[in-house]
Amino acid sequence: MKKIALFYGTYTGITGIVAEKIVKELGEENVDLYNISKDGERMNDYDMLIIGTSTWSIGELQEDWDAFMPKLQEMDFNGKTVALFGTGDQVGYPDTFLDGMGMLYETFQYRGAKFVGFWPTSGYDFTSPLPLLDHDHFVGLAIDEDNQPELTDERVHKWCTMIKPAFGLK
Repeated sequence: MKKIALFYGTYTGITGIVAEKIVKELGEENVDLYNISKDGERMNDYDMLIIGTSTWSIGELQEDWDAFMPKLQEMDFNGKTVALFGTGDQVGYPDTFLDGMGMLYETFQYRGAKFVGFWPTSGYDFTSPLPLLDHDHFVGLAIDEDNQPELTDERVHKWCTMIKPAFGLK
């Protein structure tokens, strides 16, 4: 079985904590975990990717992803399966909630990625259109540890169960 790589960027550590929960849920033997600030070039070595980011300030891409963006824009993701997750604050920043995830979706989509793991918008209260696939779905798993921390573990579990078949996991 081919391994999955999970790449994340984080300021406060929350996205890294969620990344670790995802790895545990999918099985540590199945997923290699990387911080984008140190190991971004390794992305080319994998056909199955999980990508995680926070949104910072007022709708800005997380700093490590922003720094890696020139290299990311040179990569080819044709034939690669990608699942996204994002962390943010829907109460404090409803108009930019998960914009970072939306920006990464656009970048990977433009480079040919096949996406899995679209997540329902029900249970969230925000106004930003950027992280949306359509009115009813985010482009990936949406986590709000600031306002809904009690839902994180359940959301991670459901999302991982949903993406397992696309990644060849049972």
